[in-house]
Amino acid sequence: MSLTTRIESLVIRVAQEFNDVRAKTGNLANLTTTDKSNLVAAINELQAAVAASGAIDDAQITTTTTYSSSKIVALLDALKAEILGGADAAYDTLVEIQQLLQNGTSGLDALLAAVNNRVRFDAAQTLTAPEQAQARNNIGAVAASDVGDTDTDFVAVFEGALV
Repeated sequence: MSLTTRIESLVIRVAQEFNDVRAKTGNLANLTTTDKSNLVAAINELQAAVAASGAIDDAQITTTTTYSSSKIVALLDALKAEILGGADAAYDTLVEIQQLLQNGTSGLDALLAAVNNRVRFDAAQTLTAPEQAQARNNIGAVAASDVGDTDTDFVAVFEGALV
């Protein structure tokens, strides 16, 4: 099955989900909120009522309250900083490389030797057919001949599936 066929199948499936969501949204007139103009307005009204009720209190957490979203984000940011162990921003997901560079040029030389045996994206490179196949296998890519028609109008496929 070509990539185009798979994308067309996906677009049709997404359109089916859109139709299901439209059906499940329901009649706005049945909302118990005062503002029935749209779901966002009704949710905002509900959020204001929850905030006014005192159910969210960052200073006092009980079994009936919770932290605010901003407090949760701050706690997650602190956890991320702890996991990264203070790595510089340029190395915050590559702590091992930072340690190699800090230990001298032997680590850098090993890293450069490994990089020289990689497929380049910044310059043309001549690879044999087996090297190309291995590179595609390593990154899970497919050959251009397996992609299919790249000129397919997926918007038309989507709109056709919505009816």
